[in-house]
Amino acid sequence: MKRSEVPQKYRWKLSDLVGSEAEFETRFQAVLDKLPEIAAYAGKLGERDSALACFKLESEIGKEFGLLYLWSHMYSHEDLADSAAVGYANRTDALMGKVMTATSFMSSELSALDDATIDGYIRDPEFGVFDFMLSEIKRRKAHILGDREERLLAMAGEALGTPDNVASMLMNADLKFKPVKKDGKTVELNNESYGELLADEDRKVRKAAFDNLYAGYAAHINTLAANYAGNVKSGNFYALARNYGDGLEKGMFNDNVPKSVYENLIGAVEKNLAPLHRYIALRKKLLGVKDLHMYDLYVPVVENAQMKLPYEEACELVKTALAPMGKDYVALLDKAMTEGWIDVMPNDGKRGGAYSWGTYGCHPFVLLNYQQTTGDIFTVAHELGHCLHSYYSQEGQPYEKSDYQIFVAEVASICNETLLESYLMDTVKDERVKRYLLSYRLDRFRTTLFRQTMFAEFEYQAHKMDLEGRPLTVEALNGLYLDLNKKYYGDEVSDDTIKYEWSRIPHFYNAFYVYKYATGLTAATSIAHNILARPEYVDKYKNKFLRAGGCKSPYEILCDVEVDLATEKPYDDAFKLFSDSLDELEKLSK
Repeated sequence: MKRSEVPQKYRWKLSDLVGSEAEFETRFQAVLDKLPEIAAYAGKLGERDSALACFKLESEIGKEFGLLYLWSHMYSHEDLADSAAVGYANRTDALMGKVMTATSFMSSELSALDDATIDGYIRDPEFGVFDFMLSEIKRRKAHILGDREERLLAMAGEALGTPDNVASMLMNADLKFKPVKKDGKTVELNNESYGELLADEDRKVRKAAFDNLYAGYAAHINTLAANYAGNVKSGNFYALARNYGDGLEKGMFNDNVPKSVYENLIGAVEKNLAPLHRYIALRKKLLGVKDLHMYDLYVPVVENAQMKLPYEEACELVKTALAPMGKDYVALLDKAMTEGWIDVMPNDGKRGGAYSWGTYGCHPFVLLNYQQTTGDIFTVAHELGHCLHSYYSQEGQPYEKSDYQIFVAEVASICNETLLESYLMDTVKDERVKRYLLSYRLDRFRTTLFRQTMFAEFEYQAHKMDLEGRPLTVEALNGLYLDLNKKYYGDEVSDDTIKYEWSRIPHFYNAFYVYKYATGLTAATSIAHNILARPEYVDKYKNKFLRAGGCKSPYEILCDVEVDLATEKPYDDAFKLFSDSLDELEKLSK
């Protein structure tokens, strides 16, 4: 379908951001004109009036640039073959570089101020919207080195970042895999098609995809191991150079989250592996296989149970399921669905996948490529969770505190999915569909809470090995990963080939990131439980979480809604839901 053939009701209304191309040009030039003005404040941030004026001007530039950037990129996403639209996106990319250059002095100059000056700004009512930003500058000062050392680290940055670049080139360009035969046709195998092939109903297709992919990685495993070892050494070097105890401490400090959260996650999951082992055994039984393999973990265990709903019916279902969030929340969902916040249908050249994207000064937007599948219904609920989180954050906070951090970015979206799941579990009459939904939930937990925690433990152990002087050889990395895989998945699944999987996880080159997927699911599950159990909790969730934006640390924001990830309670809620769902699926499968 061409873009011009998509009905207007299924398109987003980008004129809410920027009214026309002519308006874009005027506002683009206005941002450019402000850049020399802000650059003129360099060297003056120790002066109270200059600092205040500089901060306010940076906010003005940021708000205006955000609208231009969003408009241009979403315009290009409508049809990536539209060279004019892509041209606007390229121009705002270039403008971003100019904005960053013009404001680059601010961070280092503020960090160089003495505590008394920063504290004076924080106490000053006119700096009120900037107080958290200033507190963060002060918090990070202990890990900022002298000018000479900072210059050396900056000079070393490109070289020490080489492992990430090498991994990207290997995984996305140089590694080639033997194709897979499917329905008599040859299917190219790559990191994108692998996921689809692994969910194929034909076991021979799944096995071929698994074997061929890891044969490709195994052929380059010495290079991959040496490269990953370099990445770990780089991370540990930066951590020690900046006076952190280890890489984990540095990563958690950057997130403004206690290190105990990471350690508590691993401990809590390790204590609750028995239900996962039970689910793996049940999956083996439901698939009717003598031996369960790693390539059998992604195929649906219940066939022909998709909920195929037209988009409008999916929207009504989502609104009904999210009714516990209150009338104002449902009204906003309806507004998003009917007033041009969502681009719904696929069309030729349109960006794939789904996302929610927002910027201060306009309602957020959602991109979908809706097909009539169960997964797409959940995607509607998920992306609208992001969307309304952004909406409430902008409503509740000034621009300077409106951006929520990555640590909590998936909480509202997964909470919506959990509420939709719970509603369907209570209302679906078709037993086959109910079993499908139960397995859908269990697989979501398996791939997010359990698997991402296994990844987190691998990262932790690899960095620890390096600090202790133990070489990260192929044998050491393969052995570590295989042992963890056996511990997490139990005795019912076997495949020593999975020992190579660590080498294809791109997130490992952004150390201590993957744990956020697991904590996000855990927090969302606990919040959804509270919403359904205690209707009065909804206002607390809206006011203290959704409207909190980035006004304080993400850990504190979660604690404000009774989710302390350094304690066992959120994990108890998550594992209870997993175990109860497993009990029900076992009962329905007898």
